Amino acid sequence: MATPAIRMFRRLEGLFCVYKPSGVHWKLVRDSIEANLLKGLNVTLSQPLPQEVRFLPHPESGTAAPKELTLSAASIPVLSKHPLVTGPEFQHIRVGVGHRLDAFSSGVLVLAVGNGNKALNNLYKTRITRDYTLQGEFGTATNDFSHMGRVVERSTYGHITQDKLDRVLAVLQGANQKALLMYSNVDMHSQEAYEMAVQGLLGPEGKSLPILIGLRCTHFELPNFTLEVQCINETQKYLCKVVHEIGLELRSTAVCTGVRRTRDGPFTLQDALIHHHWTATDVMQAIQHYHFSKKKILKDSL
Repeated sequence: MATPAIRMFRRLEGLFCVYKPSGVHWKLVRDSIEANLLKGLNVTLSQPLPQEVRFLPHPESGTAAPKELTLSAASIPVLSKHPLVTGPEFQHIRVGVGHRLDAFSSGVLVLAVGNGNKALNNLYKTRITRDYTLQGEFGTATNDFSHMGRVVERSTYGHITQDKLDRVLAVLQGANQKALLMYSNVDMHSQEAYEMAVQGLLGPEGKSLPILIGLRCTHFELPNFTLEVQCINETQKYLCKVVHEIGLELRSTAVCTGVRRTRDGPFTLQDALIHHHWTATDVMQAIQHYHFSKKKILKDSL
């Protein structure tokens, strides 16, 4: 018979996402959530201790010494099954992490509990895309393309306009669209390619170089600017380099001052749990919500 803790763990198995703040390593996020889940599982009401029958000496009244030992049957708890003896019921649970975010970046971080790790691997085998918001600043170049790196060059940026920036972004996106078609491993003149393109399934097979699917400027106020990026197989280091290359194309320099992931596959910022909600109860609700939404999408597609 399953204990309350085991029944609770079964409801915890699945996928969910959290909001990783900037300046925090993803391993610390995972370890904090794992500790909170273990705490939530082990504080559940435990089953009563099993009883066993033992024959105990029957207490004798009076001062006269008994001539023979009298035993009586008694039901007593099995202390070897007590939590103080056996320790916590759950001492480790497997919490998997999806596409990583470095310490500099923030945003949606997908996690999996228990058997959800298999579903996490299957999710990333599909052609899922991710959305980012990039903050950039013209006029400076650093050794790691971020504002936290060592400054290696300074330049002017007064000649840059939003129209010039938009033209550079259009050229960059066009080059990446060609790369997307090249890595798709599909005949571009076939009906299959057309149907995949209509359904948004056109993409690289397995591992490929980072590809930018969408790229646009949402805010421009020199020297600062904001980009929205949709991409596949990217790293945050690569996105910072993109900002640096945009500065070079505009005959200036630029550094990335912020990377924020707003979507990872089906998970968005609205689904992400903030630090105060990294508890077993909130994680369980988030996993159940994902299961419900997934079933609803499958039902609507039939």
